Amino acid sequence: MIVAQGFNKKCKLTPGVFMHLLRVQVPDFRGLKDIDLTFEKDFFPKIFPLGSQNGGGKSTLLQLIFVLLHCSVDDDKKPFLQNLLQGFKVDDGEDKKNLAIIDIWNGEKIVQIVFFVCKNSFLKKSHSLKVKIKNTESITFYPVTQFKVMEKQIADLEAINNSLTLSSHRLDTIKNIEDNQQRFDTAQREFRFLQQLVSNSRVSALISVVNSKKNVSIKEIESAQNEIQHRLEEVENNLNDLKNTYASCEEVWENIVEYLTEKNLTYICNYSSEKISNNQQNEALLCHLNDIDRKKTNDFLNILSDKIFLAAPSTQVFLFLDRASRELLFKSHSQTNEHYFDKIQKAKSQLKGFFTYDFLDVDLLIEAFKAARDKDFKEAIETGKYGNSYQTLVNELRFLFSCKTINIDKDLSAVTLKLDKNGETIELYPEDLSHGELKRLSIYIWLKSRNIKDAIVLMDEIEIAFHPDWQYQIISDLQEWAPSNQYILATHSYALCEALTPAHVKEIEPKLIKQESNIRNES
Repeated sequence: MIVAQGFNKKCKLTPGVFMHLLRVQVPDFRGLKDIDLTFEKDFFPKIFPLGSQNGGGKSTLLQLIFVLLHCSVDDDKKPFLQNLLQGFKVDDGEDKKNLAIIDIWNGEKIVQIVFFVCKNSFLKKSHSLKVKIKNTESITFYPVTQFKVMEKQIADLEAINNSLTLSSHRLDTIKNIEDNQQRFDTAQREFRFLQQLVSNSRVSALISVVNSKKNVSIKEIESAQNEIQHRLEEVENNLNDLKNTYASCEEVWENIVEYLTEKNLTYICNYSSEKISNNQQNEALLCHLNDIDRKKTNDFLNILSDKIFLAAPSTQVFLFLDRASRELLFKSHSQTNEHYFDKIQKAKSQLKGFFTYDFLDVDLLIEAFKAARDKDFKEAIETGKYGNSYQTLVNELRFLFSCKTINIDKDLSAVTLKLDKNGETIELYPEDLSHGELKRLSIYIWLKSRNIKDAIVLMDEIEIAFHPDWQYQIISDLQEWAPSNQYILATHSYALCEALTPAHVKEIEPKLIKQESNIRNES
C-alpha cells in the first residue's frame, strides 16, 4: 500500500484555448548562444525531441521558456523571474538587450512576444517623459519596487498613530479613577504598552518611577500624555512626508506606464543585474507583443500562463530558485537544517505548472480517482445512471502495467496495487514496482489529473529510468494520453529521437552522437 502525504491543489486551467510554441530565439543567456529553434505546427505528432550532449543548455532553455511564459503576469510568481535573471546584464553603452523572442500560435494567428531587459537610460531618452517629468532623475523603473515598501511603512505609521491617539484617551479615563490602587494598576499596564510605542522618551523614566511606587499622580499621567503628543507630531510629520513621496513616485510611474502603453510595451518586473543578491534592482524586464491589441495583452499572457508546463527530475538545478536555495546543494544538511528538495516542493506549490516526476505522486493519483468518482455521481444525479469514468480509469491504469491493478483504498488516503497471476491475486508494495514503472505512471497521472490539454508541455530528461524500448515507446504514450498537447522533450536519448522523423528532432550544440539502438520496432 502506498500512503498519501500532503495534498496538491489543482492548478487553474483555461479550457478550449489552443497554444503551440512555434519558434524560440535566445541571443545570449547563460550558456545559450544564438539559439533559434522552430517547432512546426503542422507536424504530427506534435512532439519535438530537443537533443544535445551534456552542457548544451537544454535545461536552461526549457526553464527560461517556462518561467517567462508562466510567471510574467502574476506578482506572486515574479520573484522566480528575478531569480532566473539575476546576473543578466545589459551591455555597456547599450540601453536594452533582448532576452528571448517567442512565437506562439494560438489557433488563429502567430503572436510574437519579445522579452527584453533595459536600464533606466531606456526611459530617459524619451522626449515625452522629459516634458511631463521635469525632474529627469526621477525617470526610472526604481519607484515601482518601492511601492510595497512604502505602503507597509505608511500602514505601520498609521497603526502607531491610531494607537497613540487611543492611549491618550485611555489616560484621560485613568485620571478620573479616584481609587489610588486601581489607578496605579491601570496606569502601570498602560505605561508598559506605551513604552513599545514611544521610545527614547520620558515614558521609560516614568515606568521606573511607577514601578518603585505604589501610586501614580495625575501629574505623572499628564506628563505621559505630553510625551504621547510629542510622538504623535513626529509620526504625523513622517507620515505626511512618506505619503507625499509616495504620491510623487506614483505620478512618475503613471507617466512611465502611459509612455510604455503608447509604445505597446508591458512592464514585468525589476531585477538585480548583479550575481550577488542585493536590494538594488537596477534593471527591468519588459515585453512587447505584436499583432495583438494592447488592451488584450494581459489577457493573452494570463491564458498562456495556464497553458505552459514544465516537468523535470528533482535532481535538476532549477535556476528560478533563489541563489541561497541553489547553494544548499553544496552545503551540509546538518549545518543548515534546510534541504534543496524542500525548496523544490515549496516552488511546486507556488508554480502550478511545475512538476517533478521522479516518483509516483500518490496525491495526484488519489485526486484522479476522486474526480472520476465524482463525475460518475454527477452523471447519476443528472441521468439516473452512474457513469463509467471510475472504471475507465481503473482499466487504463491496468493497461499501463500488464496484469497489475491499481485502485484507491476505502478511506481514500492510499492506493493499493495488486497482481493477477495464474488466477491468484497478490498484493503489491512500492518495492514491487520498478523506478521506470513508477515514473511512467506518474507522468500519465499528472497529465490526466491536471486535465492538461491544448497546452505546451516542456519535459526535461524524460528518458531517465526507462529502458531503450520504453524511451522509444514514451512518444506513443504521450500521443495516446494527451494528444492535443505540444511536447518538447529535452533528451540525451537517441532511442527516443528514433521514434519520430528526423525533422521532428531539434538539436543545439554539442549535438547528440548516434549510437547503436536497442529499439525493437513493433508492428
